[in-house]
Amino acid sequence: MEKGYETAVGGDNSSRFSHMGSSDGGQQPCVWSSPQGGCKIDIRKQIFCNRSLNMKSILAVGFDMDYTLAQYKPETFESLAYDGTIRKLVYDLGYPRELLDWSFDWTYMVRGLVLDKKRGNILKMDRHKYVKVAYHGFKELSKEDKVGTYGNTLIRDSFDEPDYALIDTLFSLAEAYLFAQLVDFKDKNLEKIPKGADYSVMYKDVRAAVDLCHRDGTLKQMVAKDPKRYINEDTTIVPMLKMLRDSGRATFLVTNSLWDYTNIVMNFLCGSRTLDGSRKCNFDWLQYFDVVITGSAKPSFFHEGNRANLFEVDHESGMLLNTDNGSPMAQVGSSSPRLSLKGVEACRVFQGGSVGHLHKLLSIESSSQVLYVGDHIYGDILRSKKVLGWRTMLVVPELEREVELLWELRDTRKQLRKLRNERDLIEDKIHHLKWSLKFEDTSADEKQKLSSEYNALESERDRVRITHQDAQRECHKMFHKIWGQLMKTGYQNSRFAHQVERFACLYTSQVSNLSLYSPDKYYRPSEDYMPHEFDIIPL
Repeated sequence: MEKGYETAVGGDNSSRFSHMGSSDGGQQPCVWSSPQGGCKIDIRKQIFCNRSLNMKSILAVGFDMDYTLAQYKPETFESLAYDGTIRKLVYDLGYPRELLDWSFDWTYMVRGLVLDKKRGNILKMDRHKYVKVAYHGFKELSKEDKVGTYGNTLIRDSFDEPDYALIDTLFSLAEAYLFAQLVDFKDKNLEKIPKGADYSVMYKDVRAAVDLCHRDGTLKQMVAKDPKRYINEDTTIVPMLKMLRDSGRATFLVTNSLWDYTNIVMNFLCGSRTLDGSRKCNFDWLQYFDVVITGSAKPSFFHEGNRANLFEVDHESGMLLNTDNGSPMAQVGSSSPRLSLKGVEACRVFQGGSVGHLHKLLSIESSSQVLYVGDHIYGDILRSKKVLGWRTMLVVPELEREVELLWELRDTRKQLRKLRNERDLIEDKIHHLKWSLKFEDTSADEKQKLSSEYNALESERDRVRITHQDAQRECHKMFHKIWGQLMKTGYQNSRFAHQVERFACLYTSQVSNLSLYSPDKYYRPSEDYMPHEFDIIPL
């Protein structure tokens, strides 16, 4: 088990992320502003709305870079992160060398899971924080163990830090998988684990190893050498940015990555090429932005009280220049401010700072005039929405596959609903017959007849229950053999879906889906339905 787990996703492996930020098969992007634009949009590319948003009120559109503009290939990038973490655990933190033989199944983990650090469990829960699927390492917990651990408490668990870790980014999937492997390894080889390393200490070590990989630049150096190996190309990003700017909006980039790496990735995404077709690295991509902030240290960047210094970045050298809240400052030994700009309209690049600096640079008077697009519920969406009141759009690459399957399985899901209703009707009849047998004064013949009817209904109930459970289990496995549908847990919205609904005004599968809609579009949510309305209002 430590060497990897068999494929967890139903169907062909390659199809799971086949639409994740990839180009459209070599075809020219059908941008809304083009003569071919304005046509019906594939459901996998649609933008879904939780809260009304009139784009006419938006003056500035901002983007995160990693996993938003830049969609990383999980089979290469996450494997790179996994291998680097393993090496840090072995060579820096004293774990046994046999970990070096382990392998990573990038399809196994999904977003929205919760790691129980103390018990070594991986959980999927619904929007009410009821645990519906639970594994100890790679071993599924029985219903009794699950209820005994998480359902029989006087005080409801919050399932938050420090005892739990939330797997809400695609960056976290490798560390979650490695944690599960270490749990299994510890249970079978207690003597091989560093002394005193319980499950929570092992998780802490995994996090430390991940941080070491990022700190020493190993991951980003590998990506910088061969971006095409690790990042999906998307030919619609530049047309999208052009259209937004032509519509009169300011555009900005806020990323935790530093300038050197940001420049390499954005060059790759924006397609700077030489005459012979090879890629070149320059600063042409900056023409698509008004402001770029690197090394932003999100989510603390979004706090108004953040007093981090803002430095301007010299494009050529990467040198940091002092600023006076974004305004150029005279450097020591010089009587006039040094300007790194090539012209009045040139994009300015900064490092650090806070949202207050950004508002000033863009002349934003109201936070509701900003739409920010990101992939991280906590780092991008929750803070910018809850703290600032920015309008938000969450990028959920997994959504393409999810809606595709929902469409294919729509008849199956209708049948599941019918079976569930049938179970309810049979159980109601059983309860009524049971009451009649217990309390009504009936003859022996009548009781015999009622008992036979009761037994027949019980058999029918068991048949329908098994049919329903088997069909539901198969439908569940179509999305993911272990964790099921991303946005559902049983019949309830999953914890992840609940967060998307709460904090994201809009959500979609790719950032460039914005290019398929008018930059002045009024996004309106569908009508909310409560349970008492479903059988009254035809859907």
